[in-house]
Amino acid sequence: MQTAAQASDRIFDALADPSRRALFESLARGEAAVKDLTARFDISQPAVSQHLATLRRAGLVNGRREGRLVYYRVEPKGLRPLVDWLTYHRVFWTEHLDRLQALLANMGDA
Repeated sequence: MQTAAQASDRIFDALADPSRRALFESLARGEAAVKDLTARFDISQPAVSQHLATLRRAGLVNGRREGRLVYYRVEPKGLRPLVDWLTYHRVFWTEHLDRLQALLANMGDA
């Protein structure tokens, strides 16, 4: 079982590549076959398949086979570790920056 940190790392690694981000964003608009994704992007079918495998390992997409075609779609639950990470850091930094602002305001009054 992977830890939350490992899951976040996989997601960040997967989305760090511009081509994978573009594929992910395209799939966010709806399910698509590998051949359709290859036609939409200026990359080869093997490259599309490798990018999709990386996104799948990160838990961001799922595939289903229908005959000879494989259709991919976004897995919404796959973003949960990233959302949790962002939420934690948003709260953490908001609290710390508010305290810093109050401290600076008090120093200005002295």
